[in-house]
Order: sequence, then structure tokens, then C-alpha cells
Amino acid sequence: MTIFQAIVLGITQGATEFAPVSSSGHLILVPWLFNWSIVNDVALNKTFDVALHMGTLIGAVVYFRRDLWRYLGAWIVSIRHRAIQTQDQRLAWALVVGTIPGAVIGAVFEDPIQEHLGAPWLIGVMFVLFGVVLWWVDARSPSDRGMDSIGVKTGLGLGMAQAVALQPGVSRSGITMTAARWIGIDRESAARFSFLLAIPIIAGAGAFKGLDLVQTGFQGYASEFFWGFVSSAVSGFVVIWGLLGYLRHHTFKVFMYYRLAVAALVFVMIATGARSATI
Repeated sequence: MTIFQAIVLGITQGATEFAPVSSSGHLILVPWLFNWSIVNDVALNKTFDVALHMGTLIGAVVYFRRDLWRYLGAWIVSIRHRAIQTQDQRLAWALVVGTIPGAVIGAVFEDPIQEHLGAPWLIGVMFVLFGVVLWWVDARSPSDRGMDSIGVKTGLGLGMAQAVALQPGVSRSGITMTAARWIGIDRESAARFSFLLAIPIIAGAGAFKGLDLVQTGFQGYASEFFWGFVSSAVSGFVVIWGLLGYLRHHTFKVFMYYRLAVAALVFVMIATGARSATI
């Protein structure tokens, strides 16, 4: 792996972690498309993945630092009073409860999913399927609910939807936004809650996978890890900022078109024999 490849993958991770286009799918497809050797190095993939996720985590925490501080304070007050009394407390508990399904399912099934469900052809199918579902739900759903309508039950439901995204190609943010739009939450609020809900999941996954990094170290790729981390953090911050502004006035249709275009490229590469359907 070169520094250039690390930066490309860092930008890919940061840009696609929060856009509804599947970061896990892209991190498989980009090396696959360019025939980079990292795609076949399982140990390096796992440890480099930690650096990329920590980068996007930092980008998200910096952007939402005021929100996170406010919700953390509200959650602590709620625990002390043993009651949920304010909207900030309801949102804080929605984020806590919504984290549980993805954390549990991720801890139990992450390795089997990575080993058996990461084939490029399957990722292409997921790109098509969940891209169309996102567009279809968004086009037919009202926008009569905002962040202030999200409570514990809604948070749990959106967290259960988020857990589906362990399959590469689905998109954690995409499926969470789709579920939020299904129940009438407006686009910007759906995206904002999705991003906030992703933060503890990314942090937990990074800490869990960080055990591999402690055991193996940087494997001689310290500079590559650093630049992957930095590019992931910067691109993640920029995408959050840009996407929240974009969704105030636009639909998710452009993301469906993008997902269909990527899937078409994958299928053409496989059909022409340029790349294998599996890794």
C-alpha cells in the first residue's frame, strides 16, 4: 500500500461513511477496481480499517461537538433524576438505545459477514436494491416530523434498521435515513440523526477492531495509516457539512443514480472478465 492509495481510501471512507452509498462497499470495490494488493491482505485491511474509521469518527465528533456535549449532559441529568423530562433527554436516550442493535449484531456477525458477504457482485446487487428503496421511500413519504419528534421507540427502530447495514453495499446512513423517511421524518433531520447515531457505532467498532492494531502494529505502514486517518477525518467533516445543507432543498434521487452507476460499472467489469466476481 502506498501513501497515495491510503489517501484515496481515506477520502473514500470519509465521503461514503455518511453519504447513503455504503462505505464498506466502497472500501472493497475501490481496491478491487484498481487491482490494489491491499484487497487480498486480510490482516492489513482490518488494521487499516481502524485508522479510517477513527478518522471519520474525529470528523463527526468535531462537527457535532456541541450536540454531543448537550445530549451527554441531558443523558446524565436523566439518569440522576431517573426520568426523561426534556426533548434533549429523549434524543439522548434514543441515541443510546438505537446503538444497541447494531453493536450486538456487529459483534456477533461481523466476521461471517466480511468473510462470506463481501463479494463485488453481491455488493453491486445491494447498491441497486437499497438505492432504489431509498429513492422510492423518500419520494412517497411526508416530511411532517423533525428531530424533536424522535423518542426512545423511534431511536430503537432506527437502530434496528442501522444493523442491516453490516452487509456491504447497504449503507448504514442510507438504511437509517430510509427508515426515518418512511415514518415521515424530514430529510435533514433524518440525516442528522443518522450521523449522530453512527458516532457511537463507529467508536465502538474502532475500539473493538483496535485490538488487532495493538497486536499487529502498523506493519511498516505508519505513514500510510496517518494519511489515511487525516484524509478520512477531513472528508468526513466536509461531507457531513455539505450533505446536511444539500438535503434541506433536495431529494435523495442523486444518490440512487450514483449507486446505480457504480453497480453498472461493477457488473460490466465482471461481465467482461476484467475483474472477478469474488475476492
